[in-house]
Amino acid sequence: QVPLVESGGGSVQAGGSLRLSCVVSGSTTSNANIAWFRQPPEKEREGVAVAFSRDGSTHYTDSVKGRFTISQDNAKNAVYLQMNSLKPEDTAMYYCAAGGPRGGLPWYAPEAFAYWGQGTQVTVSS
Repeated sequence: QVPLVESGGGSVQAGGSLRLSCVVSGSTTSNANIAWFRQPPEKEREGVAVAFSRDGSTHYTDSVKGRFTISQDNAKNAVYLQMNSLKPEDTAMYYCAAGGPRGGLPWYAPEAFAYWGQGTQVTVSS
């Protein structure tokens, strides 16, 4: 098990910013791939961003490119998601995930990751 704890969610107006945090226990972020997912109300969970430990590369879903940034602080075993220029359609429960991607699945597939946090709610009003 790799416990993950998210924080930093909240309610903001469109155009605002939030920074989500994910603290990883039982492992180290320096050798783990960590992804952020979100699940809007009554919709499927989708991959938002991922940071790969092997080469430090990061990837984003198209809808957040240029607005969201994933980063990590290995000394704190934490991964962050800086979200700027937020839009109402960014409203969702946000989760961080570890233990993947596995099984040859792409990073943005929820089934690709084994461990999940409890989520933190982000609400963006227009």
